[in-house]
Amino acid sequence: MKIKKIAKANELMWVLGVIFVALGVSICSKADLGVSMIAAPAFIINDAVSSLWDGFSVGMMEYLVQGVMLIILCIVVQRANWRYLLAFLVAIIYGYVLDLWLFIFKDVYFEEIYMQWIMLIVGDVITALGVACFFKTYLPLQVYELCVAEVSDRYKFDIHKTKWAFDMLCLVLSIILAFAISQDAGEFDWSTIYKSSYHHLGLGTIITTLINAPIIAGWSKLLDKCFTYEALLPKVQKYIGRNNKEEVVIESAEVEDDKN
Repeated sequence: MKIKKIAKANELMWVLGVIFVALGVSICSKADLGVSMIAAPAFIINDAVSSLWDGFSVGMMEYLVQGVMLIILCIVVQRANWRYLLAFLVAIIYGYVLDLWLFIFKDVYFEEIYMQWIMLIVGDVITALGVACFFKTYLPLQVYELCVAEVSDRYKFDIHKTKWAFDMLCLVLSIILAFAISQDAGEFDWSTIYKSSYHHLGLGTIITTLINAPIIAGWSKLLDKCFTYEALLPKVQKYIGRNNKEEVVIESAEVEDDKN
């Protein structure tokens, strides 16, 4: 039986992308086995700042981190573009949605190890669904994808290698931040790394990195069977649709997903 596709779902994909990525990241953080290398810096820095400023949230730190990243991007590529501001606006929206999910789950804890791992996988699956939704929309993405697109374009780097280098840079930065800001590595029992994280870095971070791409690929194929992606607001697409460089990042990610 052929499924009738939901038409003109382009903008809906962006909304679902924001909701599901934020939901997935919040669930992974509650599993306490380690969040992804991309999400980790905001969580790590927030741990230190929140002890000094109780009202400061992970979501606020998320868009501040992306704001700093955007400034560094402008310096590295030696140019600026009004589209950069759209990416930062998306980061702000995402930050507030992330805070909302973290507030909803504030009293949720998983004491059993098997439940921690189940919820990590659940969080990874939901996050991957959000990323797959983002792949289908013309609307701006966050600063992370913008950095890969702009650096690759400015210096004519291979897009796949640039994405890999960016991910590894985020991982190294997260490790440095965790040790430099916290300075309590000697107090952590590394034999328990399979059931707890060290400032949001742990075995779960590695697992998330390994399983993320194939899950995104699976969701992407399923979405293609259920939706078509024409713009509901074509005039908006004309003026603020992603440029070709950002499309290359999305296309390259989809190619990598298919390979996995």
